[in-house]
Amino acid sequence: MLIFQKWMGKLWDLAARKGAEKVLMLVAFTESIFFPIPQDLLLIPMGLAQRKKVFRLATICLIFSVLGGVTGYLIGLFFMELVGMAIIGFYGLVEQYETIQVWYDRYDAWAVAVAGISPIPYKVCSLSAGAFRINLAVFIIASVLSRGARFYLIAGLIYWQGDRARLFLEKRMDKFIVATLMLVLLGFIFIRFI
Repeated sequence: MLIFQKWMGKLWDLAARKGAEKVLMLVAFTESIFFPIPQDLLLIPMGLAQRKKVFRLATICLIFSVLGGVTGYLIGLFFMELVGMAIIGFYGLVEQYETIQVWYDRYDAWAVAVAGISPIPYKVCSLSAGAFRINLAVFIIASVLSRGARFYLIAGLIYWQGDRARLFLEKRMDKFIVATLMLVLLGFIFIRFI
C-alpha cells in the first residue's frame, strides 16, 4: 500500500498548488468523454485542503463535467462511428452499446441520471446519448441533477466533517482509492456483462 501513500501525497500536493482548479476542470471535462479516472479523486483532497472553497470546487466539477458530457453527446451525435466507437471500443464495451440503446428507449432520463451519479461510466452515457439521439435538454437536465447530487454530496460531507474527514482519509486513503477504483471497474463490468 506504499504506492497509495505516495499517490495520496501527490494528491495533497496538487490540491495545494495554484493551478489545481485548472487541473480539476480538465479532469472533470475529459472524464465525461474518455478519461478513466473520476474527478472525485481530486475533488476530495482539494476540498479538504481548502474547506471553505469546497462548494466552489464541486461547482467546477459540475460545470465542466456537464460541458464534457455535452461534448461527448455531440461526438456521439456527429462522430460516433469515427470517434465515439473508438472510445467505447477502448473500454471493451462495443457489444453492450446496443443494450444501452434499449436502456435509453425504456428509461430515457433515468438512464442518464443513473450513469451520472453511479460508477457506471458517464462517458459511455454521454457518447451513446448523442448517438441514439436522446433529447439534448433531457440529457443536460438529468446530467446536472445527477452529477450535481454526486459532487455536492461529497462537498457537503467534506464541509460538515472537515478535519475529521481529512484525518479519516489520511489513515485510510489507500482503501478509499482502491474502493473508488473498484467501483469504477465494477461500473465497466456491469455495462460489459449486461
